[in-house]
Amino acid sequence: MTYSIVQALLVGLWAAFCFAGQQWGIYTNRALFISFGIGLILGDLQTAVVFGATAELAFMGFGVGPGGSTPPNPLGPGVVGTIMAISISGLKPAAALSLSYPFAILIPFVITFIFSVNANNLAWSRKAIEEGKYRRFHFLANTTLLGFILFAFCFGFAATLSTSALKVFVQAIPQWLINGLTVAGGLLPAVGFALIMSTMVKKEYIPALILGYVCVAYLKMPVIGLAFAGAVLAFNNYYNGRRADKKDHGTNGNDDGSNQDEGGIEDGI
Repeated sequence: MTYSIVQALLVGLWAAFCFAGQQWGIYTNRALFISFGIGLILGDLQTAVVFGATAELAFMGFGVGPGGSTPPNPLGPGVVGTIMAISISGLKPAAALSLSYPFAILIPFVITFIFSVNANNLAWSRKAIEEGKYRRFHFLANTTLLGFILFAFCFGFAATLSTSALKVFVQAIPQWLINGLTVAGGLLPAVGFALIMSTMVKKEYIPALILGYVCVAYLKMPVIGLAFAGAVLAFNNYYNGRRADKKDHGTNGNDDGSNQDEGGIEDGI
């Protein structure tokens, strides 16, 4: 399956917008969001959303960089993986995620390169302000963003036009290896979720975790039903927390009043 130049341009623009969101501080550079737009452009929204949901589960955990490390970036699988899942018939989303995951590791190196190239912009921007060259200052202040946009556009454009090469590459892979990549891709969401749990889980939440496992594994509850059950528990926890905070404030207020005599003067205790 091949795509037109117009579709490639639209995918490039969509990838540029999504990748720029990483600089803007908005959540457009997410696998599900990227896949959704590409699915609309390429005409297969269902496959794109299924792949995007699979990749999003993985990158919920992989997107967290411990310390100063740079985590894998969802732009690679979001673009390449979605195109592979749509254009190559018979390729499962989990296998497409495994095949496109190397791009997730490659893109952080590109990000580091863009930051390194623009490392001296701060000094040049200060000099431009001192000299009254405000247009030059605005340009220097946005060169990193422009680098992100230019790279993502070229990446999305090239990935869309190279579907034939991607198809030949996938067809050259033995079936046993495709099966192994499918299994590995199916494990990536579990690994990503485990990474989240390792940093966020508390002993108070362990009963909810066990309840969710029992509902899915033994009661065969659908994901939507489990999501509603989780929302109920979350609201209950939220309102109980607010009620406890009000009680604490009331107790603190009484304690503060006990430290004052009848004239409103503190006794120093």
